[in-house]
Amino acid sequence: MRDLAFVAFLFAFIGVGFRKPFLFVLCFCYIDIVAPQRLSYFLINSIPISLIVFGLAIGGWLIADDKRDTRWSGRQLLLIALLLYCWMTTINADFPVEAADKWSWVWKALVWAIFLPLTLRTKLRIESLVLIMLLSAAAIAIAGGIKTAGGGGGYGQLQLLLNENYGLYEGSIMSAVGISIIPLILWYRRHGTIFPPDWRVSIFCFALIFACALLPIGTQARTGLVCLVVLAVLSLRAVKHRFLYIAGAALLTVATIPFLPQSFTARMETIRDHKSDQSASTRVAVWAWTWEYAKEHPFGGGFEAYIQNHVRVEKAGGTTYDPDKPQESEATVYEEHSRAYHSSYFEMLGEQGYPGLALWLLLHGASLVQMERLRRRYLKTRRAEEQWIAPLATALQHGHVTYMIGSLFVGIAFQPFIYMMLALEMGLSTYVRRREQEAGWRPLTARPAQVPARHNVPHAPSA
Repeated sequence: MRDLAFVAFLFAFIGVGFRKPFLFVLCFCYIDIVAPQRLSYFLINSIPISLIVFGLAIGGWLIADDKRDTRWSGRQLLLIALLLYCWMTTINADFPVEAADKWSWVWKALVWAIFLPLTLRTKLRIESLVLIMLLSAAAIAIAGGIKTAGGGGGYGQLQLLLNENYGLYEGSIMSAVGISIIPLILWYRRHGTIFPPDWRVSIFCFALIFACALLPIGTQARTGLVCLVVLAVLSLRAVKHRFLYIAGAALLTVATIPFLPQSFTARMETIRDHKSDQSASTRVAVWAWTWEYAKEHPFGGGFEAYIQNHVRVEKAGGTTYDPDKPQESEATVYEEHSRAYHSSYFEMLGEQGYPGLALWLLLHGASLVQMERLRRRYLKTRRAEEQWIAPLATALQHGHVTYMIGSLFVGIAFQPFIYMMLALEMGLSTYVRRREQEAGWRPLTARPAQVPARHNVPHAPSA
């Protein structure tokens, strides 16, 4: 039955796309996030559905979409440079076979991020992409939240629809992404128009936020807790009553602690002392190895270069978080081989070297700066049709920063979801720039006399 549901939904989605080609774009985003072909048992798991819809989306745009409103962003040029550089390091990789396997999906994520902003010509399209990203991630977050609330979960034990560490179905990755989309959920609750704000939308949004907040508990991912704290601090910029917010957050934290599983609190305590936890201490050792490796290979070793690492780790004694093991462990010395980076920053350094890391940091840094510019530019506008811009820029910025902090501890430098968020930020920037150029105005923050007459305001084309 589940396979039939997936097939019916996908065929309906694709079928409508032949009438509205932009829906092919949304369909590919859904497939890239949820991966229904991996959830299917036999009907679509043998069909390259992702590649098919990828081709339909680009072909539909080339053939049928109006390109008069298309604008390029400088960040798309950075993406092209990063794409070409990754291709070069793949050709010269230390492990060509393994590097080619990772390259087979990385290039698609980068090309999609380059292409996607070209399609975001209108507010409706921007909102549609936000909605699809939220609902697609919600399919995973809700399942994890329900299982956690029902008493399930545990480190490496919470199954998020798919019983394998693929994409967002890995616990630490989904915890980081789940927390990072909370600002977008709050934005949609107030400014969405596809599903206009009402009590039903509010209930769903708050329930989804609760499910996302439960993910760090269910997965027992330290990354999720760090992201939650970072987002709570960032939110101080957007709330009106900061003291009430701080007091409420403190009371909620104190009230929640007694209900947390003992294994969760014990694992979170290892954040303070990484030497008492094997996983954390190994990560630090791998980071040190990567730093030394980059000194000898400044241009990186290509994808999966970590396979050659060999580290010796000294683990201090302490309390374990696994209830099935003795609570006290002794200090031990052990060796590890081929351990993953567990950090996007060291992932880029080891695989792409200093040039790749610089391109990656410049790409994300430029996007965050651009969102800050939009936020400040439209924060005090009095035009009703501009009220959504600053809150969306703020939500994207907060979600992006949260993701980047989470990526300090997870190797998600090329996770497709963040590249969709980058594309959304680029699309918002180019849309606002085009709108200002065509209308010939700046955001209204001063006298009402500055508002142009309604008949001078060009109407944005429909999706």
